[in-house]
Amino acid sequence: MALRAAAIDLDGTLLHGDELLPGAREAMAAIRERVDAVCFLTNNPTIPPEAYAARLRERGIAASPEEVLTACTATIGYLREHHAADALYPIAGDAIVSQLRDAECDLVADPADAECVVVGYDPDFDYDDLHAALRAFGADPAAVGFVGTDPDRTIPTADGPIPGSGALVHAVSGVVERDPDAVLGKPSAETAALLRDRLGVPASACAVVGDNPATDVALGERAGMTTVLVETGLAASADDATRADHVVADVGAAVALFD
Repeated sequence: MALRAAAIDLDGTLLHGDELLPGAREAMAAIRERVDAVCFLTNNPTIPPEAYAARLRERGIAASPEEVLTACTATIGYLREHHAADALYPIAGDAIVSQLRDAECDLVADPADAECVVVGYDPDFDYDDLHAALRAFGADPAAVGFVGTDPDRTIPTADGPIPGSGALVHAVSGVVERDPDAVLGKPSAETAALLRDRLGVPASACAVVGDNPATDVALGERAGMTTVLVETGLAASADDATRADHVVADVGAAVALFD
């Protein structure tokens, strides 16, 4: 079946930090001409879709907020479905907390009042947060919901990797001796379902293009979509590369797959 929709990873596929990778602008314009729908994907929970779309437009790539699916977007969707009436205690940075507040989640300041704990990236995460987690989960940890924004344990930066949301989720999980109910972002089943809804065409007519076998390729596999691994971001092992349906040098080389 001809490909009619494209799900494109951002970091490592279109962007390196704040800058477009070479040829990314031209590649996205060409892909848009060939498909009915586009969705941009990221496991970064700190930047809202509106800001990501604006960043892309400033760099010459057409994008709307509705076309951007972030880890925090997926987390909010999950919370609305499973914890709509629950009091949420966030162990997360201000950028995530503000998105939860904008989504009208019921946030509480006292961990003892929590009915669900949401853990996400926070550069100021510390011992007090682990203590708050113990208070939130109390004597019966299974009675309190536990949601992580994304599984990324490290985040690549120009100065080397730094701890990501996944590292914080694992730290909280360890101290409260309880696994999370859900960890959103790629490659979760919830994010795969949201992606299928956003693209609006059969999964067999969609392709996921990204640089990370553990998140992008795995998401495509879970969603039943064609997987395209680009070599511009994370270095994939030979075994990882064989998981993808196609391996190409960069997003520009992926354009031909949509012909």
